[in-house]
Parts: sequence; structure tokens; C-alpha cells
Amino acid sequence: MRIVVWGINYTPEVTGIAPYNTGLCRFLASRGHEVHMVSTFAYYPQWRKAEADRGQWFRDETDGPGVHLHRCWHYVPVQPSTLRRIAHELSFGLTSLWRTLRLPRAEVYVVVGPPLVLGPIAWVASRLKRSRYVFHVQDLQPDAALGLGMVKPGLFTKLLFAVEGFTYRHAALVSGISQGMLDAFTRKGVPEAKRWYFPNWVPDREPRVPAAGAGADPARTAATSPVAAFRAAHGIAPDAFLAVYSGNVGNKQGLGVLLDAAGLLARDAGPGAPAIEIVIAGDGAAKAALAARHAELGLRRVRLLPLLSDTDYRAMLAATDLALITQEKGTGQFFFPSKMLTVLGAGLPVLAVADDDSELALAVRQGDCGFLVPPGDPERLAQTLRDIAAAPPADFAALRTRGADFVATFSARFVLPAFETRLKILVKTERAR
Repeated sequence: MRIVVWGINYTPEVTGIAPYNTGLCRFLASRGHEVHMVSTFAYYPQWRKAEADRGQWFRDETDGPGVHLHRCWHYVPVQPSTLRRIAHELSFGLTSLWRTLRLPRAEVYVVVGPPLVLGPIAWVASRLKRSRYVFHVQDLQPDAALGLGMVKPGLFTKLLFAVEGFTYRHAALVSGISQGMLDAFTRKGVPEAKRWYFPNWVPDREPRVPAAGAGADPARTAATSPVAAFRAAHGIAPDAFLAVYSGNVGNKQGLGVLLDAAGLLARDAGPGAPAIEIVIAGDGAAKAALAARHAELGLRRVRLLPLLSDTDYRAMLAATDLALITQEKGTGQFFFPSKMLTVLGAGLPVLAVADDDSELALAVRQGDCGFLVPPGDPERLAQTLRDIAAAPPADFAALRTRGADFVATFSARFVLPAFETRLKILVKTERAR
């Protein structure tokens, strides 16, 4: 098949949607399909293009064997706001439409949202090309915007939901990354025959050996190990309990609660209390405000790091005892943070700050692989961190085992071939018509 994957994020971006767009393209190419990726110049999560990419309108590249990559100019605001995000997404939609129309006709267009605006634009392209499009949803964008208070109920939100409805109605297939999304599709009128569960996946990796405070393997905490090197480089004691958040630093992550909890831990630390260190590694639209709050509180046991290279990221995970995943109140029903799969695959238990009815909370309970705290409750978060840090190593071993079992169902070797098969059935059916 000739397939065009159409989305705003791609490698070398390392967080968010980009790794999954990249992985899908490379997998489809490895299966012998002709794959074209229509995307932008990298900008996320820093919201900043590389100097060499600024002023570039279009550029064609290859990504490994078989992926034809077509980058298109788009507007990137220095400080994202609702109106600027609209301009940001619309600019990509228009330039990418122009580039897509100049490509050979694809048998199917796999369109990844957000941005939602790509839906009606893909409909235009598919009509002109006499083809069809699949709309793959990584984030229920209108619902999340309402939940975050980025938009208010009114004419504009009605327009957003109208665009969403149009997109789903005209798509040949609507896929989502969680069961909650599929339930939302049902409520939004997407018929069962058009709904498809296409979760984000994890690559197959070697199992991780615990490396730090919670049941550490002494051989891995030797002075020459990557674990000890990472901790030493950032002033973290070898026997300290290390909790880490890594990824996008945006509004919907609600990371301020980590700083508030760390302030309580510092205030209440007494003789015999466990040494708890927190690392927040990443970048994004809320990073400057988070850094200012961090400086204001003077938190010596919280370290703010930039996005790490793959090597440093793996070293950090190996040195970590507990993965932190946070969500702002009211947003968890509309997106699923796939970083949970990554950290579980690395053998880490999870402490999730999320609404009880969120997709994240559902996954933690389903996998029985971590702990849950509601958003906006730093006192409870601080106490939960104390309890976890004081827990016996055997508790962590059980959590790791259950986490590994849960994440195995999201293995790339199961998820990607299933989606490829569904695309083949779609194309075959349309050919027959």
C-alpha cells in the first residue's frame, strides 16, 4: 500500500506524540509499504524551532529505509495561548495540505490529532485524491480544552465540537489510544464499525534490575555504575529515595503539586525521616513558571532538568525508585499519558496524581502497579511519598512484576501488526467497492 501519515510531530522530537508517529512510519515501511510522512520542523516541547529550520518552508528528507519525510513550515508561538495555538495548528494544516496534494495519491491517509483541524483538511485532500482517511486520536482536544479552562462554553466550543463531529463522520476509521476514548467516540455518535482501539505501545526491552533506594542491587550501585554516576552528577545521595517526572511541562500536567508536596516534606523532615529527592526533567510551555515557583520555595531536594538525551534518560530511569505522573484536575478523561507505559517497561512503579475517573487512574488500578493521589492535595501526596519511601523492598518487587505483566499487553509486536491488518482490510474493502 501507499500510505501517508499526516501529523504535526515527528522525530527528532522525543516526547509526546512524535515517538509514536515515528514508530508507526518505520514499522509500516519495514513491512514493505510505501510510506510518506507529512509533518513539521521539530519544535516540541520547547515551542522553539532549531536555528537551521527557521525560515524554511518545505524540506524533503528520508528517515531510515523507506520513510519519505516531508516537512512543512508552521507558526510556532513563543508563548502559546488559545488564539496562538489556533494559528499554530491552522498554519500547519494549510501548508501540509499544499504538500500533501503534491504527493502521489495514497490508498489511505492516517491523520493524527491533535491538531483537530487536520480532520476537515484531510477530508478535502481525500476527496480531491479520491481516497479515504483514518483519524487517529491521541487527545480529545475540545474536551481537554474545556476541562483545563482554556476555552469557555459558548459559540467557539460549539464550533470545535462541530469540527470534531465532521471529522469523525467522514473518516473511514476513527481510532483512539484508550478504552475511555472509544467510549467517548460512542457518545459522540461514531458507529461501532468505525471505532478501533489503537493504543500507544512499548518496544520490547530487557527487564530492569532495581538500582536505587528501594531494594537496590549492590552491584548496580557501585561507584562505577551509570546509576551512581547519574546520582553523583546531580548531587543525589546513593541511598536517597528518588522520584522522577519526565516529559512535557505544560498546563495539563499540573506539576505545581509536586513542588508544594516537596515543600511540605522539607518542612516536616525530622530525625529518621527518609531522604526523598524529586527530579522534574523536561520542557514545555509551563517550564518558566515552574522554575520561578521552584526558586521562590527554595527547594533543595527538587531538581529541574532539561530534556535528556536517550542515554541520560535511560541512566535516570535506572537510578530512579518511583515514576511520577501528574495531571491537572478535570483533564484525565480526555488523554492518556503514554509515559506510564515507558516507565512500567523500565521496571518502575508509578505514583499517579489524577482524578479517580481518569484514564490514568483506571490503568493504575487495572495493572495494580502503583499508587493514586487526587490532584490538588499536596498534603496527601507528601504523606504518600513518605509511606512509599519507607516501604519494604518486597513491596516494590511485587509492583514491578505486576507492572511488567500489564505493559506486556502493549508490546509493539502486538499493537502495530494489528493496526496494519486493519488498514489492509479497510483498503481491500474500498477497492471492492
